[in-house]
Amino acid sequence: MSKLHKKKNMKFEDLLLEIDGFGKFQILILFILCLPRMNLPMHFLLHNFLAATPSHHCAIPHQEAFVNLTMEEVLLISIPREPDGTFKSCEMFSQPQFHLLLNSSLQPENNSIIQECQHGWVYDHSQFTSTISTQWDLVCEQRGLNQATATFFFIGVTMGAVVFGYLSDRFGRKAMLLLSLVCAVIFGMLSAASVSYSMLAVTRTLTGVALSGVSLIVLPLGMEWVDVEHRTFSGILTSMFWSVGNMLLAAVAYLVREWRWLLVAVTGPCLLSIVCLWWVPESARWLIANGKVKRAHRHLLRCARMNGRKDFAVSPEDLRRMTTDKKPGENYSYITLFRTPVLRKISLCSGTLWFGVAFSYYGMSMNLTGFGLNMYLSQFVFGFIEIPAKMIMYVLVNRVGRRQSQAWALILTGLCIGANIVIPKPFTPLRSAVAIMGKGFSEAAFTTAFLYTCELYPTVLRQNGMGYSSFMARLGGALAPLVFLLDEVWRSLPEVTYCGVAVCCGLVAFLLPETLHVRLPEGIEDIEKTQVKGPPQIGGPKGMPLQPLLK
Repeated sequence: MSKLHKKKNMKFEDLLLEIDGFGKFQILILFILCLPRMNLPMHFLLHNFLAATPSHHCAIPHQEAFVNLTMEEVLLISIPREPDGTFKSCEMFSQPQFHLLLNSSLQPENNSIIQECQHGWVYDHSQFTSTISTQWDLVCEQRGLNQATATFFFIGVTMGAVVFGYLSDRFGRKAMLLLSLVCAVIFGMLSAASVSYSMLAVTRTLTGVALSGVSLIVLPLGMEWVDVEHRTFSGILTSMFWSVGNMLLAAVAYLVREWRWLLVAVTGPCLLSIVCLWWVPESARWLIANGKVKRAHRHLLRCARMNGRKDFAVSPEDLRRMTTDKKPGENYSYITLFRTPVLRKISLCSGTLWFGVAFSYYGMSMNLTGFGLNMYLSQFVFGFIEIPAKMIMYVLVNRVGRRQSQAWALILTGLCIGANIVIPKPFTPLRSAVAIMGKGFSEAAFTTAFLYTCELYPTVLRQNGMGYSSFMARLGGALAPLVFLLDEVWRSLPEVTYCGVAVCCGLVAFLLPETLHVRLPEGIEDIEKTQVKGPPQIGGPKGMPLQPLLK
């Protein structure tokens, strides 16, 4: 008879001790789930290349007077110049200014002879064969639509967070992950076939909805099979593949310079993830919490056999006694997150935190040309710097705890963004170094947020909690690209905004409870126990039962 049978209050963590909470079974699951995780940044940061705006100027209609002029001379008499000597992108002379051929430094002071582009634009195709900017002339007055493409995508991700957060708690993690991947392939390919900007906007929004499910489910599904001791490692490992995807995006975008084929290239890997998902089981935690003990028992036996624990002898009846206090017919929703005092505090603080994390992360990630590096190199370096940042966070979250690591990572992100406001433009190496440091801190904050949030919410509400948090994050991600348009008010206003939001939201993290070495809560009662005095926490030392939280 297993020692497990002697325990009156059997928890899922006890089961993991019996079947090995981090054996071959868990490692296989984690690596399979890393495939869709690696594909996510290739879509989430695709806007950098999909909507890149190359150098451009007004198209000049042919005239007989231009027959003996070179292209440079035609531009000289047709396009006004910026103070730095470059041709303006959005203006042209109403009539050719032939006197500029004699003295090009005498730029006309009469603005009445300057008008907006009348015949379209000519683009520099040396870096991009085509982008959506060149496809539909999303420049000058239409520049806002170009930035809005990223916003439409993140609006979709925001809606998907609400939908899939609820559905994965209601119908299971694996089924919803499969649905997300299938929809991502369909809408991703439709995006590549778009015949108008409106069609692209709609299909990218729907792609965002689908990929939100992938983003939301992958990490919790893996972590719900892992024991307390290896939970941090599994979270960091899964997150590492986001960074790998970041670097792969730089390589794919460098090789594929046509926007339609670029969309196909980043959508294709979802097909591999769909095939590999066959070997990933449903979360046994979720199955037990929802009374589906026979399926849970079947998966647990498979896990025990693969991990070499042949003496595992727990019956479905034993698992039935582990089910939470969920009443028949009772369904949890997002409203449940705000019904009880402790959950309400956690939800408000984590939502604010996630908004700040995503807002600052995408603010930096979508400004590849703002720090003096080539955009492909910037994308690669920004992805590469995330790996050591995550390794450092692996040590810190286990030494100083989740709360301190989360708060200071986000605060330092904001300070790095703020530092680049005051560093002069000519100091390119210093600006690049500070930006890379800021990107590292930003990714560290994002990595910790995923791990931290999974540990804050109980199993019966975990996906609802992740869905709500992801909703707030994607709201930040949707607003981040639009903030760049504030540079027309004041050149440094976007950076000031990113800096202020990151620092303020980082301070909010200090209000959350610590979860270091704590069992994952199964039901709401696990974190809504009688309040005691002391620092905010939701658990005691490793292996001990959950302790109550402060209000």
